[in-house]
Amino acid sequence: MSKIHYAKPSIGNLEVQYTLDAVRNGWGEHCYDYIKRFERDFAAYLGIRYTVATSSCTGALHLGLRALNIGAGDEVILGDINWIASAAPIFYVGATPVLVDVLQDSWCLDPEAVARAITPKTKAIIAVHLYGNLAALDDLKLLADRHGLALVEDAAEALGSEYKGRKAGSMSTLSVFSFHGTKAMTTGEGGMLATNDERICRRVEQLNNHGRAANDLRQFWPSELGHKYKISNLQAALGCAQLERIHELVSRKRDIFFRYRDALLPTLPNAKMNPEPSGTLNSYWMPTLVLPEKQATLRDAVLASMQRSRIDARVFFPALSDTPVFKDLPCVTTPRSHDLARRAFNLPSYHDMTASDQQRVIDAILQVLRS
Repeated sequence: MSKIHYAKPSIGNLEVQYTLDAVRNGWGEHCYDYIKRFERDFAAYLGIRYTVATSSCTGALHLGLRALNIGAGDEVILGDINWIASAAPIFYVGATPVLVDVLQDSWCLDPEAVARAITPKTKAIIAVHLYGNLAALDDLKLLADRHGLALVEDAAEALGSEYKGRKAGSMSTLSVFSFHGTKAMTTGEGGMLATNDERICRRVEQLNNHGRAANDLRQFWPSELGHKYKISNLQAALGCAQLERIHELVSRKRDIFFRYRDALLPTLPNAKMNPEPSGTLNSYWMPTLVLPEKQATLRDAVLASMQRSRIDARVFFPALSDTPVFKDLPCVTTPRSHDLARRAFNLPSYHDMTASDQQRVIDAILQVLRS
């Protein structure tokens, strides 16, 4: 019985062609060619002005927070149910993460909880578009504008999702993306920062070049302490090819999700999956099943059933407030985040899954939940 992975990239002849070209020719004066092309094409895809390619989404967020001059004594609000990568850069710059609860339907930031958490120390809101689902951007933008805060979209998991006709990552002060091997498109490892603010872009570029100022002609002279989160030309070549296929890749993700939804939800009353509210398009990066309350205790049994059938699965992110990283911060009350962490899990969804692969997943789940 073949193993069904929860995620892996779709790599074709175009990716091989571009990457081989970068290996053979992308050196010397051409060592940035694919990087510049990748940034230019990604900006055009999003419909925004500036992008900076990075070695990871975490690095992009770190650079973005520094460009916003967020540091010691400042607070940044984000949802309690997220991967640590969305919170770690807040610690990196010396600021304090403030965790709040999420909405029951989208699993993204609850604007009312955000409003209650804003203090004079608050400098930014990080809206994570979880598993392809979109945060309540209209409400969050109103809050950010009212209080003079930066709104950051962490769109690592939502490439291809759309909010009222606009791409996720194009509606905020700045946004960040991930091209990890599990994502809808990949550069192996990699990320991107996007913004319409030229000042932020230029500041990020300087910080990402070890703090060397663009117009300083002195060699090896840092104007400040910076970083090196640069992507390689080889990775960018892969990214260029993947971006040319992005509509195909997102469409395939959506087809996989719909097959799961149509097979599972009619059979499991009160179970939930990723939402797609009116006016949005969900790229469904990671199809997620939230079990009904009466079956919540069966989640581990379902995961064990999948494992016996050689099927990978992932639990829903745990609440960050439960992890050792946050043990020294004030305890927060986030019942919806903790409820989701207890009842939900992600389903395999790589592009090359067959219908029979998906049926194996469905059967392994229903074998437990129907009994």
